[in-house]
Amino acid sequence: MQTMITITRAGTGMSLCAMLALAGCGSNHAAEELNQLPSYLGMITRADYDGKTNDLLTAGLGKTGLAGATPAYANAEQPTPLELRRNAIYANYRAVLDIAANSGYGTLYGPNVDASGNVGAGEGLVAGSEYIAYADDGTGKKNVSLMVQVPASFDPERACIVTGTSSGSRGIYGAIGSSGEWGLKKGCAVAYADKGSGTGLYVFEDDSVNLQNGARAGRVAAGKNALFVPDLSDADRLAWSSAYPNRIAFKHAHSQQNPEKDWGKVTLQAVEMAYYVLNQRYGVLARDGSSRIVRLTPKNTITIASSISNGAGSALLAAEHDTQDLISGVVASEPQIQPAASSAYSVRQGGVQLANPGRALFDYATYAALYQPCVASVASNAGRCTALLAKGLLNGADLAAQQADAKQRLRAYGWLVDSDPLQAAHAGTNILVAVTYAYAYGKFSVTDKVCGFTFAQTDGSANPILFTSAQRAASFAAQNGIPGSVVYENSVGGAKGYTAGVSPSSNIADQSLDGFLCLRSLAIGKDAVSGANLQGTLEGQSVRVRAGMAEVAASGKLHGKPAIIVHGRSDTLIPVNQASRAYLGLNAAVEGSNSKLRYVEVTNANHFDSFSSALPTLIVPLHVYLNRALDAMFAHLSVKQALPPSQVVRAVTRADASTLITNVNVPAIAATPLAGNAISVTGTVVDVPN
Repeated sequence: MQTMITITRAGTGMSLCAMLALAGCGSNHAAEELNQLPSYLGMITRADYDGKTNDLLTAGLGKTGLAGATPAYANAEQPTPLELRRNAIYANYRAVLDIAANSGYGTLYGPNVDASGNVGAGEGLVAGSEYIAYADDGTGKKNVSLMVQVPASFDPERACIVTGTSSGSRGIYGAIGSSGEWGLKKGCAVAYADKGSGTGLYVFEDDSVNLQNGARAGRVAAGKNALFVPDLSDADRLAWSSAYPNRIAFKHAHSQQNPEKDWGKVTLQAVEMAYYVLNQRYGVLARDGSSRIVRLTPKNTITIASSISNGAGSALLAAEHDTQDLISGVVASEPQIQPAASSAYSVRQGGVQLANPGRALFDYATYAALYQPCVASVASNAGRCTALLAKGLLNGADLAAQQADAKQRLRAYGWLVDSDPLQAAHAGTNILVAVTYAYAYGKFSVTDKVCGFTFAQTDGSANPILFTSAQRAASFAAQNGIPGSVVYENSVGGAKGYTAGVSPSSNIADQSLDGFLCLRSLAIGKDAVSGANLQGTLEGQSVRVRAGMAEVAASGKLHGKPAIIVHGRSDTLIPVNQASRAYLGLNAAVEGSNSKLRYVEVTNANHFDSFSSALPTLIVPLHVYLNRALDAMFAHLSVKQALPPSQVVRAVTRADASTLITNVNVPAIAATPLAGNAISVTGTVVDVPN
């Protein structure tokens, strides 16, 4: 079923006339625009799926299989690439969607719900072809995974491309359940990128890596086919493994390249790969008898940059960096976007101006990493609150008062009151963000032990332990994202998983507060407790981290492209004040009347749709609105239908998880919103109603 193809570039053996076919050399024929493989693409592998035994969207599992138990491997020690692909699709689909029937899976969204929203009785398998390649500079050190899925329903006369850059730190299938599913159902080619941050687990003990197809191999044998190898000498590698056994490295944190600075670029490269693939498939044969003539271009193809979270931020950055008009429009859901610092705009909610919108991710993530663990504390494990109190960073006579103060501090830093019920549930998430992005922004090596933190799997006693051979073998699928746990090396008595870490300054189990105060200091450039200037190593590390933060700042300039951002008001990971609301303001300041950006804010929706099952009285799935925004953008680009105005959509929660979500709970994006729901941009002032 899988066919490997190798694409070679023109060499010196090609005739001059063939090489100059574009200029119509030596003939009276009109010039031919030949399809050319982008210089950064390596070998392309192709797999064809029949839509019966296997497919593009569900890997043959269908609606039922995706909602079922994790598929087993025939040999857990040596899963095949096809099995790894299947389980990666299974894991990634479920990671971004709530697959509970009462949350809308199978009725409002899911493989069996077609492009028009009709619920079918089938399993929703999508036949077609899948192409995968690395984008690299020839060194094998970048190896950004790109993938193009072309459904059998693709019509070159009505050509469309949708991007699916992965969310989080996920691999190449990270957007399969979000923009990928919508695009495939619409008959569009889907252009995916793993952002150069796909997991790429490296294990020191056996010197093993992931290959492009997910299989494991030794580092030397893998060569340039490795997803990721830490940049260490053999001596340093062995020394680290001996001193810090069972620790791991992974690509997003430890590539030393700050991959986020290129997320817009690699999204555009995925689109370029899609054009290459499509023109190889549908372009007519050129006069040289081997090349294909370019048939599909941005002039006759609709291309929507889309995805969720980090992938949505990548879509916006791609539009900002698009100098070739590759992108027709943008649909970004809950984007992790970091607007460049600016005082040229303001954001108001209910007429009240908000303080300092648009903080950088590492700024607010390190702040959350201090206070969310306190909010999540229980009386028997309240060390984080106690330690913050002792350092003058918290007030309150008892635990309840301390937790109330922690929530108030989070609100003052930009979170909405809508996030209050979710703060505790995010205590572990921003920990991972803070440590991962410290390494990434500072371009630190895995051996730098930034603020005393490393990564490893931990046991029930919070001790670092080795990934088993079966876990390593399945890592491409099961460890998709940030693998393992955060380990605090400076814990009193020896290294521990961060939740059990005892800080040297307090000598209490405060969930490694000293380490997180160190990360906070890196973010703000001053000591997080005293406010004093940093010195020595910490000062140098802070300079590096803040330089990396500056590299990823968004300009807000979308070049007048139509764009829709949807975001849940209750988002506690990427607060709307820091991302979407601020980006709307920056875009207004930069583009003014040329802006075609629309913003849809959904109440009772947050960053993780799985909460719609866990907290049905608080949360509805935001995914429904990604699909609706994509529908609206496609209608705008294809038949000139007006984009919906910026607005608040007031979703309605359920009494409990046994109640089926319907359109009553998730009302439509209004063509003409009520006055009390309209979001306005007047000059550079963004007004959001309560």
